[in-house]
Amino acid sequence: MNVIYEDNHLLVVIKPYGVPSQADESGDEDMLSRCKAYIGQTYNKPGNVYLGLVHRLDRPTSGVMVFARTSKAAARLSKQIQSGTFGKTYLAVLTSPPPQSEGTLWHYLTKDIQTHIAHVSDKPSPEAKKAGLEYTLLDNRDGLCLVRIKLLTGRFHQIRAQLASVGASVYGDMKYGARDIKAPLALFASEVCLNHPTTNERLCFSATPDFHPFTLFSGKK
Repeated sequence: MNVIYEDNHLLVVIKPYGVPSQADESGDEDMLSRCKAYIGQTYNKPGNVYLGLVHRLDRPTSGVMVFARTSKAAARLSKQIQSGTFGKTYLAVLTSPPPQSEGTLWHYLTKDIQTHIAHVSDKPSPEAKKAGLEYTLLDNRDGLCLVRIKLLTGRFHQIRAQLASVGASVYGDMKYGARDIKAPLALFASEVCLNHPTTNERLCFSATPDFHPFTLFSGKK
């Protein structure tokens, strides 16, 4: 467990690549179960440990992940997510540069349940959900681009799908990008900002990815 913050209300950890946020049909060990086991062992809590899953990271996405240690904290954090107070920032390495050095992307996404892929459109439809993100180009190196992304909405696969739709797919993305790059997905949740569920203090938790190709851009974030 890579724990970066914990108190009686919050547990903030780094989710590794390839680990699901919660249990799924694969049966692989998930972050929610890992964190419950950590709390049970650390605080000598027998039986079922409460831990609220307030947001998710896709299985191939790594980075900062926040859990609620009480039901009250979970409810308050969920309200922050709905209101946009719960801020999430990502770092990504792209195989091609985005349209401009910085900008905002708005699309309409439709989730294909059978293929588990988000389809992107510029036009609304009854099934589609509006998705938005802001991006800033931080560096170019060896034909790759490092960008910082701030989510304006929280949609299924939206970063990967939206960037791929403008010709700037995420490095290692086998679903939306180049299938010949067999590497961990270069998408990392680098910062989460929230109001503490009991004190209302504004807190920001951050981390830096330490795997290739992020290591090509040392010092840039």
